Amino acid sequence: MADHQIPTSALHRWVIDLFRAAGSSDREATLTADHLVGANLAGHDSHGVGMAPRYVDSLLNAELQFNQTVALLSDTGAMISVDGRRGMGQSVTYQAMELAIARARQHGVCVMGLRNSHHLGRVGHWAEQAVAAGLVSIHFTNAVSRNPMVSPFGGGQGRFNTNPFTVGIPRRDGGPIVLDFATSAVAHGKVRVAYNKKVPVPPGCLIDANGEPTTDPAVMFEPAGGPHGALQPFARHKGYALSMVCELLGAALTGGETTQPANMPTKFAVWNNMLAIVFDPARISGSEGFEAEAKSFVEWVRTARLSADGQELGGILMPGDPERRMREARAQIVPIDPGTMAQMDKASAAVAARFGQSPGPLSALERGC
Repeated sequence: MADHQIPTSALHRWVIDLFRAAGSSDREATLTADHLVGANLAGHDSHGVGMAPRYVDSLLNAELQFNQTVALLSDTGAMISVDGRRGMGQSVTYQAMELAIARARQHGVCVMGLRNSHHLGRVGHWAEQAVAAGLVSIHFTNAVSRNPMVSPFGGGQGRFNTNPFTVGIPRRDGGPIVLDFATSAVAHGKVRVAYNKKVPVPPGCLIDANGEPTTDPAVMFEPAGGPHGALQPFARHKGYALSMVCELLGAALTGGETTQPANMPTKFAVWNNMLAIVFDPARISGSEGFEAEAKSFVEWVRTARLSADGQELGGILMPGDPERRMREARAQIVPIDPGTMAQMDKASAAVAARFGQSPGPLSALERGC
């Protein structure tokens, strides 16, 4: 079946109205919509509005807590520790990053540990928040869910989650460099999208419940009670090693929970912990020197003779370029696959049943309806 075509502005409004109906403040609902729709606009549907049904399930199961203000646990000036209080990740992480940005402006650098956030979404969004302030940021993030979904290198069962590594580097010319990738071969959300679309994932991404390679995304979701398969780390031992670093720095070091049975939420929640290092590049070598050297290096890299991949892409891209292209393509319309659309409509109905109000089915907003 073809994807549904939803006007971008209407989708953004619908997400705001969904979470406001469920009890979010206007500010929290808007931050959530900005983030989720922003992920779709950037081409990362895995972290986009398709996460809303899981957030609703987590709220109804008393896991996600709305309208939380972060708690400052420790403060030594350039180093702070923040507790998200199991709050909406799109809100509490925004608050935490605002604190880190203010400290980096004051001291030149801030090392910030965030613990106990509900799913904080696409981490590149938080790097972009720092970049918009003219700052570099480096993020180590872990995730704890009911079922660990990524196998260690050499293992046949899940032991941790997709644990992203993220870097944002501001540039005056040509757009920022934003590196943001899961340490698994593919993000779990992308497997969910493939499952909803009923299409295979690329080889080398999944193993089934017996530890055998497969391209069938259903192994991550069926049977309902398990056992399930697992994602594989990217680049074999290298992705596994980086995931371990994200787990230890993002969670153990910040006082957050690592992915172990005693720490797993009861059902729907995803808990995130993150270590962010935010700093002012101008205080290291001066902004002019940095900008000139970065520009000349990027230009040099782009002069390489194109391979077949480069020709297909239309040139050598910098980290962050694909997202910029996609934002232009989706400025007016966001495609949503039928499986995700059905989940969105079900989530709206669940909100109406619990709270007596909802924005109605998202499918009613499809262009032409």
